[in-house]
Amino acid sequence: MRNETTQLRRGLNARHIRFMALGSAIGTGLFYGSAGAIQLAGPAVLLAYLVGGAAVFMVMRALGEMAVHQPVSGSFGHYASHYLGPLAGFLTGWTYTFEMVIVALADVTAFGIYMGLWFPDVAQWVWVLSIILFIGALNLCSVKVFGELEFWLSLVKVAAIVAMIVGGAAVMLFGFGQTQHATGISNLWQHGGFMPNGFGGVVASLAVVMFAFGGIEIIGITASEAKDPAKVLPKAINAVPVRILLFYVLTLTVLMAIYPWNSIGQNGSPFVEIFSNLGISSAANVLNVVVITAAISAINSDIFGAGRMMYGMAQDGQAPRSFTKLTASGVPWMTVLVMSVALLLAVVLNYLIPEKVFMIIASIATFATVWVWLMILLSQIVMRRTLSPEETRQLSFPVPWWPVAPALATAFMAFVIGLLGYFEESRIALYVGLVWIALLTVAYWLWVRKKGGGSPVSAATQQM
Repeated sequence: MRNETTQLRRGLNARHIRFMALGSAIGTGLFYGSAGAIQLAGPAVLLAYLVGGAAVFMVMRALGEMAVHQPVSGSFGHYASHYLGPLAGFLTGWTYTFEMVIVALADVTAFGIYMGLWFPDVAQWVWVLSIILFIGALNLCSVKVFGELEFWLSLVKVAAIVAMIVGGAAVMLFGFGQTQHATGISNLWQHGGFMPNGFGGVVASLAVVMFAFGGIEIIGITASEAKDPAKVLPKAINAVPVRILLFYVLTLTVLMAIYPWNSIGQNGSPFVEIFSNLGISSAANVLNVVVITAAISAINSDIFGAGRMMYGMAQDGQAPRSFTKLTASGVPWMTVLVMSVALLLAVVLNYLIPEKVFMIIASIATFATVWVWLMILLSQIVMRRTLSPEETRQLSFPVPWWPVAPALATAFMAFVIGLLGYFEESRIALYVGLVWIALLTVAYWLWVRKKGGGSPVSAATQQM
């Protein structure tokens, strides 16, 4: 048995978990990265979000089936170890940590860009450094305080998205703030058609779209700190993917209806840019507050998710044992420190290449995100095949449309990874991702395997 200094606290309720997932997935990908996806696909980017959202929903249901069946720290890293082998678990856990680092790099970069609206003369890297220090300190609070703060930060984003949809509809209906551009649903097909860049443009946008959904898998990470996993997780998983899909599709529909899609650039958040160009300066300032809140919320969730994954891997012998050290309030402080130090890379990148850093980071994050989702799906498929018919009937949160839906989602994730290598702009992401997997494999055989680490059993038994 472990004593209190090495035991995570169960301080997260359904409200915290639901909004943590929203906070992680509704952030930079929507408020900033969506501009890149729109430029690639035009209004047809809505189709990419629908297809990508459906695939992500299947990932979440697969994760939910395993998390309710066996709620442990390390979540899908542990499941990959148990069902696909210790090497797969090692690759999955560290790639998720890599994903969170890269996504957080994108988020802190976006924060620096947003602050540029108000302080154009201040170097971007200054804001990046300040937010890293602030969020690092915030994550040392107890998990209950963290969950409560994340709830309110995410609530601001959700309220802003609803206001954006309502406000955009008012602009279209009453013409408020219009300048030289006509507004209305007709903007979705009047500027080169609904699919101006063809089907290839929709396919090309998938890399950016999948990056936007990244982070939602944090629901699985919360299982070991949820007060009632069997009750809380199914509700959160069933609610969040549908809400995210609605928020993305409805918001982007309004966005492209009130301003021509081919005029949406990447000089800051497209939401702020649109309202500024429509002459609604006060709304632009309010929205900038919102997107800054969104970035802070996403960074917060990124550090939380990576820290808890490293904690679980350390229990399995797949990460340094020091990662299990907790504060008196049950927070793995060493992992928070490691994440904060890793994010200092963003300061360097924003100093050297402030114009190019976001899209490079986003494409690399897409590889890591989709790899983790692929491992989740494969773990669930193997788990289901190891269960007897009686055990399958006793699953309290089974995957729907088994086995067709998980198989289709798995094929889709493999297709997205292939896309990264097909397009020149994202090819570097595939190269970086493959090198990362190769280095992890070597590290596993040199250090973890030789020391006898990677047992998928220890974490599960310690959580009982």
